[in-house]
Amino acid sequence: MIFLKSSPLAYNGIVKIATLVVGQLDTNCIVIADSLTCDACIIDPGDEPERISDYIDANGLKPAYIVFTHAHYDHVCGARELKEKYHAAMVMHADDMTTYDETKRLCITWGYDEEDFPRPDLFVHEGDTVSVGALCFSVIHTPGHTPGSICLFGHGLLVTGDTLFRGSAGRTDLPGGNREHLRHSLKKLGRLPHPTRVVCGHDAETTIGEEVKTNPFMLLS
Repeated sequence: MIFLKSSPLAYNGIVKIATLVVGQLDTNCIVIADSLTCDACIIDPGDEPERISDYIDANGLKPAYIVFTHAHYDHVCGARELKEKYHAAMVMHADDMTTYDETKRLCITWGYDEEDFPRPDLFVHEGDTVSVGALCFSVIHTPGHTPGSICLFGHGLLVTGDTLFRGSAGRTDLPGGNREHLRHSLKKLGRLPHPTRVVCGHDAETTIGEEVKTNPFMLLS
């Protein structure tokens, strides 16, 4: 049985989104699909690729992309199996390659194999788009938690990874973190429409308007 943090639903009539909580750090792996064509992308498959693929197969989805919001281990470690099964292109920001290489080295000491970390197929940058069926999401580069952190924005939805959480924000004390960069990234997100639904890398959903009003990190940005 697949545990969904929130049930799959049609959003704005065409976007189907499911949040699967995976791994020891309860990472939100997000599957977004065009509900008409069943084309899909998988965002941050940090662990439990079998459960992720069970959901995809049960709903007849066709993943075209595997997108990393950033390259920490709890967001990337389930990617290889999904890439091999669905022949999906692995996508990330080029500025996170150092983080990805550090993650690979760390995980190899934990017993992973080097081939568990395939090279990305595509690098995205600020202003690029990720298209899935008729859906189109803009890439927002949001460094701070890591140098290559990104968010995806479109159709009234923002996927933030570990840049923005409900009532909090990503830590900056890990390698590659930068408090000033994060402050600027949060300021950028705060200019998005306030009704925007925010799906974070961990914990519950929120909205931009709620975070602008109550999140102390947003208030300081």
